[in-house]
Amino acid sequence: MTKVTPRRNGDVSFWWNQLGQPPSRAPLPGSTSADIVIVGAGYTGLWTAYYLKKAAPQLRIVVLEARFAGFGASGRNGGWLTNSITGGRDQYVKAHGRPLVERFQSAMNETVDEVIRVAAAEGIDAGIVKGGEFTVAYDDPQQYRLEAAARAEQAWPQTDVELLSKAQAQNRINVAGTTGGMWHPHCARLNPAQLVAGLASTVVALGVELYENTTVSEIAANRAVTEHGTVEAAFVVRATEGFTAGLKGLHRAWLPMNSSLIATEPLDASVWHKIGWSGRETLGDMAHAYMYAQRTIDDRIAIGGRGVPYRFGSKTDADGRTPQATIDALRKILVRFFPATATARIDHAWSGVLGVPRDWAATVGLDPQTGLAWAGGYVGTGVATANLAGRTLTDLILGSSSALTELPWVNHRVRPWEPEPLRWLAVTALYRAYSFADRTELTGRRTTSPVARVADVVSGRGH
Repeated sequence: MTKVTPRRNGDVSFWWNQLGQPPSRAPLPGSTSADIVIVGAGYTGLWTAYYLKKAAPQLRIVVLEARFAGFGASGRNGGWLTNSITGGRDQYVKAHGRPLVERFQSAMNETVDEVIRVAAAEGIDAGIVKGGEFTVAYDDPQQYRLEAAARAEQAWPQTDVELLSKAQAQNRINVAGTTGGMWHPHCARLNPAQLVAGLASTVVALGVELYENTTVSEIAANRAVTEHGTVEAAFVVRATEGFTAGLKGLHRAWLPMNSSLIATEPLDASVWHKIGWSGRETLGDMAHAYMYAQRTIDDRIAIGGRGVPYRFGSKTDADGRTPQATIDALRKILVRFFPATATARIDHAWSGVLGVPRDWAATVGLDPQTGLAWAGGYVGTGVATANLAGRTLTDLILGSSSALTELPWVNHRVRPWEPEPLRWLAVTALYRAYSFADRTELTGRRTTSPVARVADVVSGRGH
């Protein structure tokens, strides 16, 4: 397949390029005090500010952002508003019992609808379509994993998963070589930059102080330190997700995992006739190094995957520029899935980082002794989970015992990642193993590669 150079590479994301980056807000004018200071103006920080201000309008809430609201994963992700419990449900059952984990899954289902409700109530047009989440298999090992995953999901009544035959899957989205599919209704497609831009405008209108171009270097008990001054507050919320490693003392807390996307030009009706996808479902597969995609508001395909998973020393990019090899790999997946896109232009490529805890499980919590609160480690499921985190942090900060504060991810702690160079060596080797396993399965292996099974155990993904 010939190399295709996208019309635009980086520039934060296709979503922001399409929307237009908003005018920059002023930086912090100097040291000050507040009731609550939130570090990071992505989904987590903005949802937390939103629910806190709604619940207690008298609070002075300051949000600090290094670049602009939505600069990170919130403005770059694949636009999946889905009900996934990060890291899976099973890890919580032994310690917390099945009934509480079922409540967790119900809360995630409800969170999808809560985001849709607030967006409508606040007049945020993010192109939301609740078409569900569709997962496809296209070789024997993937089909086996798909059927096993469907059975596991169906053991939980809150998941509402349907296993689809080859014909049913093709009728929903015609992925070349489909062997079967799986679908559930608790997922919506959206434009992530439109959602985060709307949230930022909404919280500012509510009276939240949002300061951009203000880099926080250190978070400590009751204060956030920046180059423009220090904000002292009773509560300090860390909402920095994939950029957490840049904070003093937190270099090994969450690993910044890179994910990359490409977006095609708008596709003709004749192409969509061959593909289908009329329900605007989000699309994923059962590969070990999995892909994710959506049909955009203006009838493009945005498709993503890991690319270069990790940069040595937990480095993060500035503007989302993506290596040509990653672009080529994503386009190869696109054309393999949908041969009718072979001549489609690639309009944009971009990348971003997401936060990965050592056990791949998201967490939200508060230390009442220091006033330090946190949420994140979403491993790519943050579009919905950040909303649940914001509501949970609101209850924790306001001292309101609720059904949300009892969920098993609250105050979950995890050991740090290994130091360099072990961290880089391990993550690089793991994703090479996953890619090798996918290649062997795609070219004829009939069962799941043992290399992938070992990688799951070593990485902490195999619970």
